[in-house]
Amino acid sequence: MGAGQSRSSNQLVVPQANQALDQLKYEIAQELGIQIPQDGYYGFMATRDTGAIGGHITRRLVQIAEQQLAGKFTR
Repeated sequence: MGAGQSRSSNQLVVPQANQALDQLKYEIAQELGIQIPQDGYYGFMATRDTGAIGGHITRRLVQIAEQQLAGKFTR
């Protein structure tokens, strides 16, 4: 697998969201002080680190959805 490719079988409902999620992953990793491998291979990363990034991505996505829903109901 080349750089930036994933072995995940998950498919995004909106394929264009891939770039935004990738950007979010790098932002969160930087906030947590975790270095993402340049070659895209995550096999040498600690499970704790990859889990922390994934957990924070999920929290951030929930926050974004809550803000968008709140905006729809306050208008």
